[in-house]
Amino acid sequence: MNQILALAIFVGAFFLIATERANKVKVVLIAAALMMVLGFAPGEDVFYSAHKGIDWNVIFLLLGMMIIVGVIKQTGLFDFLAIWAAKRSKGNPFRLMVMLMVITGVASPLLDNVTIIMLVAPVTLVICDRLGLAAQPFLIAEVLASNIGGAATLVGDPPNIIIGSRAGLSFNDFLINMAPAVAAIFVLFVISTRWLFRAHLRHNSEQVHTVMALQERRAITDPRLLTRSLLVLGAVVTGFGLHSLLHIAPSIIALLGAGAMVLVSDLDIGEVLREVEWATLVFFMGLFVMVSGLVHTGVIDRLGAAAVSAFGDNPLFAAATLVFGSAVVAAFIDNIPYTTTMAPVVEGLVEQTADPGQGKALWWSFAFGADFSGNGTAVAASANVVALDIAKRAGHRITFWQFTKYGIIVTAFSSVLAFAYVWLRYF
Repeated sequence: MNQILALAIFVGAFFLIATERANKVKVVLIAAALMMVLGFAPGEDVFYSAHKGIDWNVIFLLLGMMIIVGVIKQTGLFDFLAIWAAKRSKGNPFRLMVMLMVITGVASPLLDNVTIIMLVAPVTLVICDRLGLAAQPFLIAEVLASNIGGAATLVGDPPNIIIGSRAGLSFNDFLINMAPAVAAIFVLFVISTRWLFRAHLRHNSEQVHTVMALQERRAITDPRLLTRSLLVLGAVVTGFGLHSLLHIAPSIIALLGAGAMVLVSDLDIGEVLREVEWATLVFFMGLFVMVSGLVHTGVIDRLGAAAVSAFGDNPLFAAATLVFGSAVVAAFIDNIPYTTTMAPVVEGLVEQTADPGQGKALWWSFAFGADFSGNGTAVAASANVVALDIAKRAGHRITFWQFTKYGIIVTAFSSVLAFAYVWLRYF
């Protein structure tokens, strides 16, 4: 009975979010409260368990990066980059979209995809305002690119960090096994955007002439703060790249960077904190509590046990299920809590696989499915939620279905290509 009730609360909340019949933050707060009041998500686990409650690493990573971006925004850097990119693309919408996607896709394997979206999205909004373009297609394309590109490395996407820790896989393991497929899929995705977003790739020639006449250097309003901010940002990015060697969590690095940003600037702390997307942070906390209810009532374990009994003796079938099943299920949960809860299930499947090489292939199948599921719906990955909230605050609202109608297509074709790669390489 508890499992049915917990599942009903989760499905009901997701329905309200998807149909946008109620504010998504209010929905997850009410659903999370129900999970806790009914005892489906015990307080001691919700607040203190790394695997069965709120993932504070994600929350504090977002908070730290929001503060960092809030300080950098005051220097005029985003306006500078926006004018520079608009001029280099000569105002051509598709060329501009490709440029932004490539920047996002190349940076995502080195940073995590949430961080790169928080840095690129403000630039995109300024460019589109300058050129008189709708920002929504560009932001959606960047998020899709970040979720694909981030799959290439251990640190590029949060699910990979979880999988690497559970399976004992290194940065080089991900680079060798994931990156070749991700690179090919990313190129095909970039090509496909000409068709996906064809209705939005028209430009206003008068706006282009206006932008081409601008001098980007004049956009920098505080060169001294910019220099200090870039030094801090460089240190944070280096810390992200070396976090596994330093044994410091990315969330701690982000918070240290946020503290350093506040110290090197003369900005009012209240002004900086106004740039923080508090609603986004609350949404994620509520979502984690909702998933915790599914974990504690045994819904996730039941699904996992069914998977082990059904596919444990057929590695290829198990690999297909992990790619396509993860791509579907995680799209409705958020791929971070999904990966955390399903990793032990995958470990059980791997242990039952006689061939060690095919056992490892199950981890790569799981990684592809979990990573690419992030494009499935508007709430499937942290980067998606962050981008939608940034767009909303800037007056360029992206609806759940506006994002999802593109995300479903990209998730489907990337999952098919990923499984083909796993099949050909490991089976």
